[in-house]
Amino acid sequence: MIGTLAVQNYRSLRSLVLELGRLTVVTGANGTGKSSLYRALRLLADSARNGAVAALAREGGLPSTLWAGPETIGRAVRAGEHPVQGTVRRGPVSLRLGFAGPDVGYAVDFGLPPPSQRSVFGLDPEVKREAVWAGPLLRPSTLLAERAGTALRIRDGRAFRAVPDAVHPFDSMLSEYTDPERAPELLTLRERIRSWRFYDHLRTDAAAPARQARIGTRTPVLGPDGGDLAAALQTIRETGDAEALGSAVGAAFPGSAVEIAVESGRFELRLRQHGLLRPLAAAELSDGTLRYLLWVAALLSPRPPALLVLNEPETSLHPELLRPLAGLILAGAARTQVVVVSHARALTGALERDATELTTVELVKEFGETRVAGRGRLDEPAWHWPRR
Repeated sequence: MIGTLAVQNYRSLRSLVLELGRLTVVTGANGTGKSSLYRALRLLADSARNGAVAALAREGGLPSTLWAGPETIGRAVRAGEHPVQGTVRRGPVSLRLGFAGPDVGYAVDFGLPPPSQRSVFGLDPEVKREAVWAGPLLRPSTLLAERAGTALRIRDGRAFRAVPDAVHPFDSMLSEYTDPERAPELLTLRERIRSWRFYDHLRTDAAAPARQARIGTRTPVLGPDGGDLAAALQTIRETGDAEALGSAVGAAFPGSAVEIAVESGRFELRLRQHGLLRPLAAAELSDGTLRYLLWVAALLSPRPPALLVLNEPETSLHPELLRPLAGLILAGAARTQVVVVSHARALTGALERDATELTTVELVKEFGETRVAGRGRLDEPAWHWPRR
C-alpha cells in the first residue's frame, strides 16, 4: 500500500508530500490541483510501463508541465509586501515523482537532455535519477537500487554492484532492467505499479463503447473505455462476488437486476426494472445509470489492483446515486487501496459518515501553488529525494 506520495515541480504541484490511506478522498475547489494530482499518479504508473516520456509529450513536453512559478516564494511575497517576480533558475530543470509504503519506495527525477545537434528530440525529457528502497524512507541503508544517467547500482548484500550503460537515458530502469536474479525487487515493484488502474470520465454518450454489443470473453478487469462492460459484469457474476453485484444494483435501482444477453458470441448489457414488461438495452439507459454500472464493474473487479484511482466518479450521476456509489467505493476499499478525486460534497460526506478508515486531503492554492489545507511544511510526512 502507498503511504506517502510526493510530487515536485509538476504543474501547480511545486512541492507536495501527502499521506494516503486505505481509502483516500482528494477534494478541493475547482483549479486547486486535483486533476494535476491525478495526472501525477498516472505519470508514476506510466514510468513502470516506459510511457512517461510519451505522456509528458502529450501534455506539451517537459517545459509545459513544469511548475511555472518562481523556485521559491519569499516571505515578503506571502505577506503581500512584494509582488511575485521572475527569477533566474538556480537549480537544474527537474520534475520529480515518488511514493513509498511500509515495504518499498520509488522515486524518479526527469530533466532535459544536454544540448545536442544529433537529435531533433531535444525537448524529450530524460530520466536523470531513479531509486528503489526498502521501507517508507530513502536512506543509504535502505537503498536497493539507484540509477544515475545510464548506469545502475544494485545492492548485493552489504555492497553494491555497478551495471554501466544498463538503460537508455529516456527509459526507466523499472521497465528496461528486469534481471529476476540480480534485481528481483525491480521486477516485483514494476509488476505492482503496472497493476494500478485509473478510471477517468468513462464515456456514456450515445456512441459510447459500453452501449454496443461486443464479442465477449472472461473479463476480470474493466477496460479503460468501458467497452467490455457486459462481459465484465458477467465475469463478476460467475467468478466474483455475485451477491455484491446484485446488492449494488438494487441499492441504486430498487427492484432492478442486470441481465447479459449473448447472441453469436456478442455480449449486450440489459437492465430489468420493476414495472417494465421488458428489460432496457444499454442503448436505452440514461447516462447516469450506465455510468453507475461502469463503476460497479470497476469496483467489484474479481482481480483487484494494488491501487485503484477514480477521477470525479460523480460526473453525470443523479444525487440519489451518490450514496450507493459511496457504498460501492467502500466495498472496493475493503479489497484494495482506493483514491477518489472528487468535488461532490454529497459523495465525500457519505464516505465520511460510513467509512471506518478514511484519509481526506483538501487541496487549496496559494500563489499558484497547490497545498494541503491547514498543513504547513513541517506537518508533511518525512520524504527524501534522490540527489543528482
